[in-house]
Amino acid sequence: MDCLHRPGQTTFSPQGLNMSKLTHSLKHLVQEMIPPAAFFFVSFQLLALTRALMLKQYNIEATTFLAATIGALVAAKVVVLADLLPFINRYPGRPLVWNISWKTGIYMAAALAVRYLEELFHFYRLHGTVLDANRHLLAEVVWPHFWAIQIWLTVLLLIYCTMQELRRALGPERVKELFFGGSATAAA
Repeated sequence: MDCLHRPGQTTFSPQGLNMSKLTHSLKHLVQEMIPPAAFFFVSFQLLALTRALMLKQYNIEATTFLAATIGALVAAKVVVLADLLPFINRYPGRPLVWNISWKTGIYMAAALAVRYLEELFHFYRLHGTVLDANRHLLAEVVWPHFWAIQIWLTVLLLIYCTMQELRRALGPERVKELFFGGSATAAA
């Protein structure tokens, strides 16, 4: 194995593993996930409540707290990872509305695809083939409810992208100061 080691290249071995660097990376990842996880937790709980209230008229009980919580954590992780892709921050030198619109469109399209596939999977389990599942999905889904949830989700994604771009442009400390008052430096 030593013959494959090149100068300046790190190897993956217990001796070469820098635990402080790994701990720092994990800490940074968790810190990056807290704002989107909190936002999507509240948002997905609102969406779950909206859906439960719509289904109540059909005497369908929806217990979706856990699903909404898991969905929020997954969405937060996806957003943090997506922000690392070069095409996500496509318009950094333009006015904020460019990146806000771009990111909202991308996230909305992804959310629409995931929601459609989620419904398709439900019908696939019932009917066995993708073609039959799609046919039943198109016939049986209450489309006004589907689109109501999608509109809610789009507005929430727009709010998230707006806050994310403001945080990127102004910095996290300035955003905290604007929203919660006081200066971080004045408190020190």
